[in-house]
Amino acid sequence: MLELLAPAKNAEIALAAIKAGCDAVYIAGPSHGARRAAANSISDIHRVVDAAHPFGVKVYVTVNTIIYDHELDAVERMIWELWRAGVDALIVQDPGLLRLNLPPIDLHASTQCDIRTPDKARFLHSVGFSRVVPARELSIDELAEIHRAVPEVEIEAFVHGALCVSYSGDCRASAMAGNRSANRGDCAQICRLPFNLTDTRGNILIENKHLLSLRDLNRSESLREMAEAGVSSFKIEGRLKDADYVVNIVAHYSRLLDEIVAESCGKFQRASFGHSRCNFTPSPVKAFNRGFTTYFTSGRAPDDGMASIHTPKAIGEKVGTVVSSTGSVISAHLSAPLANGDGLGYFDRDNRFCGFRLNRIDGTKLYPAQRLSIPAGTTLWRNKDKAWDETMASARCSRTIRVDMELKLLPGLDRIALHLSDERGCSASAIIPLPSPAPEALTPQETHRSKILSKLGDTIYTPGQISDRVGCRFIPASALAQLRREAISALDSAARATYRRRERFAEKLSATLPHGTALSFHDNVANHLSRQFYCDHGATEIQPAVELSRPEGETVVMTTRYCLRRELGRCLKTPQGRRWPNPLWLQNANLRLRLDFDCSRCGMNLILPDRNEL
Repeated sequence: MLELLAPAKNAEIALAAIKAGCDAVYIAGPSHGARRAAANSISDIHRVVDAAHPFGVKVYVTVNTIIYDHELDAVERMIWELWRAGVDALIVQDPGLLRLNLPPIDLHASTQCDIRTPDKARFLHSVGFSRVVPARELSIDELAEIHRAVPEVEIEAFVHGALCVSYSGDCRASAMAGNRSANRGDCAQICRLPFNLTDTRGNILIENKHLLSLRDLNRSESLREMAEAGVSSFKIEGRLKDADYVVNIVAHYSRLLDEIVAESCGKFQRASFGHSRCNFTPSPVKAFNRGFTTYFTSGRAPDDGMASIHTPKAIGEKVGTVVSSTGSVISAHLSAPLANGDGLGYFDRDNRFCGFRLNRIDGTKLYPAQRLSIPAGTTLWRNKDKAWDETMASARCSRTIRVDMELKLLPGLDRIALHLSDERGCSASAIIPLPSPAPEALTPQETHRSKILSKLGDTIYTPGQISDRVGCRFIPASALAQLRREAISALDSAARATYRRRERFAEKLSATLPHGTALSFHDNVANHLSRQFYCDHGATEIQPAVELSRPEGETVVMTTRYCLRRELGRCLKTPQGRRWPNPLWLQNANLRLRLDFDCSRCGMNLILPDRNEL
């Protein structure tokens, strides 16, 4: 089964994503989701469940922050409410949840659990998680290694959206430098700030650049390979994105997965039902993005880099090159049609991104809203596409389930039956009485009856094959409409009655951590239940999370697979790199971080110095 997993900031976006073709949505409940600004009430979650389940679409709720002791009882009550609302699974970080009195709800291990190895995936599966969300930094080969080692656990992998520069769950920069914890859903996005890169003497090597700001992930070209590697859920990042973004990206990836299924000769199939139709052609390049990267999909850093160091904002798509600029008029070679009202941008001589509104276009002459002097040869980008905005303003998606119908008279000719069967495997019938016997019609009735039975406009169904076995008998239109309504209602009831949620399996106390395992603050232990959980599974020493007790001395606040030296062409293994001796520092106002380059794994740590060192 291939599942397209869509983000939803709120119920309306979740409903739009379902219509656009997702197989599951993930959304926050009232509290303890890793996006504090995206909380939702239980009643809204219930509304999403009611719309999702008829299509076999799953609803996962994020409870993926660390939890403090005084919050455990409230979280337990919230989870019971989510279970009663029909939620299919929780996406969680804190293992203390396993020790609460929970309903038998399915549990998924969040990417906040920092899952990088088969051993970590195996352990999490053995203690009760049916699914793991590995680190975004893992390559397809590394995902395949997890699948081979633990084939019984589902793998959910990110395919699109914003990237954290640090391994998720292993970032403390916001908590320790800004008193806003990412592990509590309140990340200050320090990685999007501009920094000076300096040497140990304070000499500025690079000035005022967004050196930690990564481009956005786009694995559109790798879905088939990921599926072959064992990935079953393809996850789109974006629980703070608007509806236009989510609908566009969901429609794009849904089409790609449909193509993979169609070409797989039955090996793959979608995890939900129904056919989605949108009145626009999806385009990821039209959505907000900082430029795209495949990240470490192949196991290597992309040759063209993975960071957007000049701006953390969306630059849009390349649309042309400046030929000349006279202040009020720009002459350009254009590679895409432009429209009055477009937003354009360019990088100036200092590589700062500058934007302007296009008032008017006349052939290859552009008339900006302000006077500009742009050097010839400068690339123009469009980050506001007026025509696309208008397209999305009128964008509509619908989703329907095909239902086949069989109409027949029952023995005695005084009753008529309509039997329905659909692609979900559900079936239902309705029977109503007729005047006995039903009179014969003077003209053929099949076309007329088919037209009445096909009127399913206010339902989620679309007519498939209609088998009419009534012959020449006359059936009043009102009777056929009543029969159709009753049969559809019965089919809805059958779908609700047969929907099954997967239940969580028991924690195996026999599962143990490697002998002598000592947990540091990197393991985010924040309550007594988590401590007890790890003790029961063999931990010998447990250090509390930084949110409870700030470590003494210097602290690793980010662990990354991204290497700034490599990104800038200054790898320590090259002559160019050795011209920048270690250590290097990032400086933004009062925030100063030392860079520790780990060449053995081709990665980097960011160190917050001891307070006495600052």
